[in-house]
Amino acid sequence: MLVLVAGLLIFFGVHLSTRARDNRARLIARFGEGPYKVAYSAISTLALVLIVLGWRSAPFIEIWSPPGWTRHATITLMLPAFILLAAAYLPGHIRAKAKHPMLAALKLWAAAHLVSNGDLASIILFGSFLAYGVVDRIMLKRAGRGEVRAPQKASWGADVMAVVIGTAAYLLFGIYLHPLLIGVPAIRV
Repeated sequence: MLVLVAGLLIFFGVHLSTRARDNRARLIARFGEGPYKVAYSAISTLALVLIVLGWRSAPFIEIWSPPGWTRHATITLMLPAFILLAAAYLPGHIRAKAKHPMLAALKLWAAAHLVSNGDLASIILFGSFLAYGVVDRIMLKRAGRGEVRAPQKASWGADVMAVVIGTAAYLLFGIYLHPLLIGVPAIRV
């Protein structure tokens, strides 16, 4: 459980530190933008590895027993989460309407998994990410970045691509990567 908590603290610490624009600017000025991004990515990746390893090795301590239907709710909610994630990188109407589609995807992912997982490690993992998503969104709004300006030319084609890419990623992750990385089948074919 300590590895999970350490990974979460590192991950959120690194991500929340970028909200302190002065510190970020000083680090970029001192080391350069490229090395800063490499270090940021390396620390984030290390944190994600610790989170996955910590969650997988945590003892199963059941807090509540989710009803069977919650698994279907999670599987259903993950499709729009993947589409929102893809839309974050494409200049379409979905990105414009969602304002912060990556944060929306993160919150949807976390909430969906909280519904179907009643063990302590899962509650810590998904609850932490949900809380982070809410706090980060509030911080962005207070910093005057609450709404991302609509792309100059929001494209329906970009939305179609977001749906296609998001659906493909949803299927790939659900069928192949979730069992491999997480150790639990998400979608059974």
